[in-house]
Amino acid sequence: MSATPASSTPSTPAPGSRFEQFQAFRSRLNERILTDQPGRSGSTLNTKRFFTLDGNCYKAGALDVKTKELLGLVASMVLRCDDCISYHIIQCIEAGCRDEELWEAFDVALIVGGSIVIPHLRRAVDFMDEVRSKR
Repeated sequence: MSATPASSTPSTPAPGSRFEQFQAFRSRLNERILTDQPGRSGSTLNTKRFFTLDGNCYKAGALDVKTKELLGLVASMVLRCDDCISYHIIQCIEAGCRDEELWEAFDVALIVGGSIVIPHLRRAVDFMDEVRSKR
C-alpha cells in the first residue's frame, strides 16, 4: 500500500521515473533509427522492415494481442532483456492483462529460464508496479 493518499497521487509518472525514462529513451532512439534526418545517415531498409515486422507480429490474428504480448514477455524474461521486459509489461497492461495473468507469465519464464531469471523478475515486478501506479 502506498504511503501517499489516493487523492494526492499524481496521474502522470514522476519526472525521472524509470517508466518515464524508458518511454523517452525508446521514443527518441526509435525516431533516430527510423527517420531520415538532414546531415545524418538513417537506418537501412532492412532495419525499417524488421521494425515493421516486429510491430505486425503482435497484431491480433489467431492469437489475440494480449496473448501475444504475454508470450513476448515470457520470451524477453528468458532471454534476460530488461528493455524488452519493460516494453512488454507496458503492452500487456495496455492490452488489459490483470496482475494475475502477468504473475502466471512470470512463473512460466522462471520455469523455462531457471533461477537466472530472478533478478529480471525483481525488476519486472518493480516496473509493473510503477506502470500500474500511473494509471
